[in-house]
Amino acid sequence: MARILVVDDEDGIRAFAAECLELAGHDVRQAASGEDALVAIRARNFDLVMTDLRMPGIDGIELIETAHAEQPELQFIVLTAHADVDTAVRAMKLGAFDYVQKPVSGPAELRLMAERALERRTLVDLKERTKPSTDAPPLGYGDPAMAGVVSQIEKVAKTKATVLLRGESGTGKEVAAREIHRLSGRAAGPFVAVNCAVLSANLLESELFGHEKGAFTGAGARKRGRIELADGGSFFLDEVGELEPALQAKLLRVVQERTFERVGGTQTIEVDVRWIAATNRNLREQITAGSFREDLYHRLAVFPVDLPALRDRPADIIPLAERLLARISADLHVAPLTLDDTAKKRLVSASWSGNIRELANVLERAAILAEGNVIDASALWIESADVGVDSGVVEPLVDLEKRAIVRALAQVEGNRKQAAELLGIGVRTLYDKIKRYDLD
Repeated sequence: MARILVVDDEDGIRAFAAECLELAGHDVRQAASGEDALVAIRARNFDLVMTDLRMPGIDGIELIETAHAEQPELQFIVLTAHADVDTAVRAMKLGAFDYVQKPVSGPAELRLMAERALERRTLVDLKERTKPSTDAPPLGYGDPAMAGVVSQIEKVAKTKATVLLRGESGTGKEVAAREIHRLSGRAAGPFVAVNCAVLSANLLESELFGHEKGAFTGAGARKRGRIELADGGSFFLDEVGELEPALQAKLLRVVQERTFERVGGTQTIEVDVRWIAATNRNLREQITAGSFREDLYHRLAVFPVDLPALRDRPADIIPLAERLLARISADLHVAPLTLDDTAKKRLVSASWSGNIRELANVLERAAILAEGNVIDASALWIESADVGVDSGVVEPLVDLEKRAIVRALAQVEGNRKQAAELLGIGVRTLYDKIKRYDLD
């Protein structure tokens, strides 16, 4: 749903255009003059303005000049009579996306033009959102398990290599993909993401490649696909292991040849994108089972990067939790929230089968229920508090003991006496186990 402003001094035309766009699912406001339109534009963020050219007072040309100077990303479509086509062309030179001649042929024409203008607005927004930012979240917070990952990502980002991010759900694969884009030579271009697990095969095909008008029931207008919108930037294909075999073949062609056709179309479209894929599945096992193409795997896995689970990077848990809590506090419009020592101990001791996503959910729930500015252990509802229970996998005692020692040391910042007290063993015993497990 987009926010659209319809501007026309003729009540009938204005109401007709507004109703057409509202029926397409958009949030539409109306203005009867250029003056009212400027007031509305300055009071609310719109994605698109559809305006008449000839109006008393501030006309369409002046409206476009003024508003475009203040909001360069705002898209305009002008409504014009046949005699004013030259003026409409002038409006396009000032930044308008296109024009529609009166009388309008019908709702479909207005909706199609609006959709095209909104696609351009989406592309502008994508470019803006992916500009380098000094506030980008770090990939790691000092845990040794992340050092190699950070180094790999920093190095591969500067190349054109296709990257395959592997790891459990919630380990931050999209964060890593965005970091690769941010550090690359394509940082000024769009970053477009598609999750293959959330759409049916038919919808996903249209989402990836776009479609032509009449390609299928409900395709009332041409639509550009996400791959096309990513031209010049990076395309992130999340949960690629969920792709149906037919779509795998089509994707292989795009990755290899950089060309494709929209659904229902014959025009070959060429794109220049940097591919980043991610999966929580074992694609090698899927290849053996016949559910994933080996040739596509080799195209995507040019540079594989394995992201460790949160339970395997205990030193990152508290710094990450504090950063998430700061963001959650801002989103909830409450004073900054902090964690007390009991909460920190509980967070470090959890197994986090849902990884960072589960951690964020736990903290958001605690923030909503918090009575004051400090969150203690009682406010943390953690389903996976018992290591190994939620996954249904029984771990060897040696692995459990080693992980418990690592967590204890991380929790007390390496103080071995305090770690031994937490574990309920003697300091000498702890030293022996640290040596045995090579944890120095």
